[in-house]
Amino acid sequence: MIKKAVIPAAGFGTRLLPLTKAKPKEMLSVVDKPIIQYVIEDLADAKVDNILIVTGKGKSAIENHFDKNHELENKLKEGGKTELLNNISKIDNLANIFYTRQKQQKGLGDAIYCGKEFVGKEYFLALVGDTIYTGNVVQKMLEVYEKYRCSVIVLERVPKELVYKYGVISGKEIEEGIFELDDLVEKPSVEGAPSNLIITGAYLLSPKIFDHLETTEIGNGGEIQLTDAMKSLLKEEKIMGVEVDCTRYDIGDIEGWLKANVEIAMDKIPNFKDYLKEVVNK
Repeated sequence: MIKKAVIPAAGFGTRLLPLTKAKPKEMLSVVDKPIIQYVIEDLADAKVDNILIVTGKGKSAIENHFDKNHELENKLKEGGKTELLNNISKIDNLANIFYTRQKQQKGLGDAIYCGKEFVGKEYFLALVGDTIYTGNVVQKMLEVYEKYRCSVIVLERVPKELVYKYGVISGKEIEEGIFELDDLVEKPSVEGAPSNLIITGAYLLSPKIFDHLETTEIGNGGEIQLTDAMKSLLKEEKIMGVEVDCTRYDIGDIEGWLKANVEIAMDKIPNFKDYLKEVVNK
């Protein structure tokens, strides 16, 4: 059983400024809870209950959110607000959450490397703290791992003209929606991309990834790229990719954040879709 996960949440959120000047991107609300809570709930639903969040300067709101607030809970209890109290109490008990700081902003690969001592010699999950999936991709990765006993990453098919924004894979489809990888390229040109299957930010990784992160040189964007380390790992171990049938909300900019709020609200809030139709038709 895989019981540990690492969530990188140390970035500045520059594409969302000034909204993220004093508030972590991962704590922006999507309808009724912060982005990172969706991520942790997916892990908890899959029984992954030891989670390390890699934070940075100005991220204390994350720790406060998942900490117990006795004063608030007592106030809700005294006021007879049982439903609100239950909702708050659930947050406290989602998982065993630990924290460490990424000392320098050196990219996703470096943030994952901060989890080396926490992970030890075990396979582990890594999910970025600013992406929401409408399906539980954690459970899907675990299912593929149980069958193939190797690293697994979640893939999504995008229009070819957008591949330059992402890490892209090359591989052979060995089952419907499951690929055995033979190459990974970080942000290729449209012409040079090996496919239109992108790496989405959800990973199940071998502990050997840390050995490869140690020797990975600064790559695209002046950062240590996890994709480059996985490319190196691929020479030693098999990596599988799974294309999942769900919607992914990458909340890296204002448009992505607004889309996530609108579309998830349509699912969660009765009559919200009717309200949007009224607004559009005015």
